[in-house]
Amino acid sequence: MYDQPRPDRSAPVTTFDQMLERVRYEGAYPTRERAEEAVRTVLGALGRQVTGDERVALAQCLPVEAALVLTAQIPATEKLTGWGFVKDLADRTGASPAVARWDVGAVLAAVTRLAGPDLLDRILLQLPDGYALLFGQAQLRRPQPVAA
Repeated sequence: MYDQPRPDRSAPVTTFDQMLERVRYEGAYPTRERAEEAVRTVLGALGRQVTGDERVALAQCLPVEAALVLTAQIPATEKLTGWGFVKDLADRTGASPAVARWDVGAVLAAVTRLAGPDLLDRILLQLPDGYALLFGQAQLRRPQPVAA
């Protein structure tokens, strides 16, 4: 008898509908459609910032529909700070920076739950300052090299 690969049962699978309901709850959005709009715009913007192995790992944690939105974006050549990310999202959507920040917080709260702490740490190490707060984490100072 041959060994068949077995699915990893340790992590529960989240559907896109469940993710949308989580975002709808976190963002207090009146409709599922508004939550989906936030998910698509924020994940699209995040897909322009996260690269490499972390991008692949994050896509694997997300429901298929969300992963496709994330990976459909070409990574940007210039990394934005956390505030730059929010401002860029506001400019692209025509929303105010406050609305864009609200959307980012609601979506990234759901992404944080799906990614888990280890992957989130790797993603935050890759991104410029300001993203930890967007993911609902403490913004810790990075060690600076000591001049010799």
